[in-house]
Amino acid sequence: MELWSRMLWTLLSGPGRRGGIQGRAFSSWPPHPPPAELVSATELVRHWTAIFEERGIPEAQESSEYIIAHVLGAKTFQSLKPALWTQPLNAGQLQCIQELNSRRLQRMPIQYILGEWDFQGLSLKMAPPVFIPRPETEELVEWVLEEAAQQPHVVGAQGGPLILEVGCGSGAISLGLLSHFPQSRVIAVDKEEAAISLTHENARRLRLQDRIRIVHLDVTLEGSWAHLLPWGPMDLIVSNPPYVFHQDMEQLAPEIHRYEDPVALDGGEEGMDVITHILALAPQLLKNSGSIFLEVEPRHPELVGSWLGSQPDLYLELVAVRRDFCGRPRFLHVRKSQAAQVPD
Repeated sequence: MELWSRMLWTLLSGPGRRGGIQGRAFSSWPPHPPPAELVSATELVRHWTAIFEERGIPEAQESSEYIIAHVLGAKTFQSLKPALWTQPLNAGQLQCIQELNSRRLQRMPIQYILGEWDFQGLSLKMAPPVFIPRPETEELVEWVLEEAAQQPHVVGAQGGPLILEVGCGSGAISLGLLSHFPQSRVIAVDKEEAAISLTHENARRLRLQDRIRIVHLDVTLEGSWAHLLPWGPMDLIVSNPPYVFHQDMEQLAPEIHRYEDPVALDGGEEGMDVITHILALAPQLLKNSGSIFLEVEPRHPELVGSWLGSQPDLYLELVAVRRDFCGRPRFLHVRKSQAAQVPD
């Protein structure tokens, strides 16, 4: 029994390939223990997939595969050595799988359960309530990289661009861009302490801390841009800001509504509150011909275009709209005109 306890504690708090499982002590077990004869990873995936489907858990098979692979020391079930698919699991592994699956039954996002997630090939720590980066945000980073390759002026100086990320969350965008632009530097800002702390930790984990400055800042406060001027002017501003229409917040999935910070999601009546602040600040912060790349809601390209048309003194132009992998207009490229001037 003592050996089993030590083994279970190691599984739950040891380093492992995903940095260990961070969480509270066990409180209760779900009423779905696997039958005694289900001892292999493959059989457990089948068992828990059926339970998740019965309980209406989204991505039932993927959830069970990720959790079981995690306990067995792999990122994905497919990356497990084939021998592990049929090898009997020990008591500690079974108990650990049951605890993690109980969290999924409570609709906790898989990223929080595992405590880590990959973004642009980088392994990032995840922790509630900091916003979880989505596949669409990877597309945003990919678009910035494509534009930089095709139009070098987008990223400015030869020594590497100076980038501002507004609303850094886990640091995914900033760290993704730093890893692809070896000479770049990033100013990452967020108004939430939990996000600032997590970005710091992820930067250290990836050894990118020397090229990123992480600032606790609310860009919606009057005069906030003045704190950023000493490090500018910027070549790029990149952001996945809060853009959910306020009336749509209650319709979000339980995984989002119960666990993620609503501040990172709620963009106000038309989802534009933070977007318009970013655009209003951009002329003071960007170099001439500097660019803004935004992830937005599909209704926003038209709204942003209209708003920019009503603000000619900003000298900003919506130059491109890009669709996501589902065909929805999701990303905006806004450029600062040469006519605008950065304050001294």
